[in-house]
Amino acid sequence: MLVAAFAYASVGHGGASAYIAALALAGAAPAQMRPIALLLNILVSAIATWKFQRAGYFRWRLFWPFAVVSIPLAFVGGAIALPGHAYKVLVGVVLVYAAWQLWRSARAGEEMREVREPPIARAMAIGASLGLLSGLTGVGGGIFLSPVLLMLGWAGTKQTSAVAAPFILVNSVAGLAGGFAMRAASVPTYIALLAAAVLAGGWFGAEYGSRRFANPLVRRILAVVLAAAGAKMIFV
Repeated sequence: MLVAAFAYASVGHGGASAYIAALALAGAAPAQMRPIALLLNILVSAIATWKFQRAGYFRWRLFWPFAVVSIPLAFVGGAIALPGHAYKVLVGVVLVYAAWQLWRSARAGEEMREVREPPIARAMAIGASLGLLSGLTGVGGGIFLSPVLLMLGWAGTKQTSAVAAPFILVNSVAGLAGGFAMRAASVPTYIALLAAAVLAGGWFGAEYGSRRFANPLVRRILAVVLAAAGAKMIFV
């Protein structure tokens, strides 16, 4: 959890996909994976939000079209309790996708040459889908938002991290609130130990990432772990 928080916070992410992967490999109950991941996500993404904003990379114009519609839909998604098998398959697919993105990003590092403003309507449509997926699975949505921003030329790497962090934060809060509102969420007593680990890793990771790029080797190791956990969720 500590290593995952460090690696993810360094690129402005909360680390929920890695937390779910660790919980899956440890045999945790599917019903507890989502609230645990969202809660830890909130802690780490809050730190990353502050660090990247303090470094001067945050852009409100880039953030709000995605967030304004994602928040209510993340709440709705968090209130939906999927059947155990359906949840495991959906999360397994998300983990495999996250592993692929991490492996690809290990080679990234340069800022984009040209950045343009995203069309508001298109950004809101993307934000809506990511918000619902965030609430359903227990990930903050940053693992999907970041490649969209980069591939469409809407942000450079540092700006992407600075927008992904608060996007993850607000969606994680909304998803967790939705789960508790519908009594679809509960957390175990050992959550305090996990929180301490991700706070430490997230603090140093965000400090490191807001000033330089994360170690590619760490991302590749995490990618392998996520892929293994995703395969376990889908096939076991």
